[in-house]
Amino acid sequence: MGQLPQDIGKLLVGAGLFVAAIGAGLWLMGEWKIPLFRLPGDLRFESSHWKIWVPVTTCIVVSAVLTLIYWIINHFRH
Repeated sequence: MGQLPQDIGKLLVGAGLFVAAIGAGLWLMGEWKIPLFRLPGDLRFESSHWKIWVPVTTCIVVSAVLTLIYWIINHFRH
């Protein structure tokens, strides 16, 4: 049972760093005016009473970046 609190602590610190990195990235995107959520290919439908936004291109870009990060981490782990 002595190892469990250390493992939970490591997990919480890692999760906190991950959340902080995401927050810093979103903050910098706002400062640098990066149009990630307004890319060509993102579908937007609106009327006078409703608005639908489907971020197709944004999802593809985010997926590619996360896949690249995952690949790099796994490459250097082995």
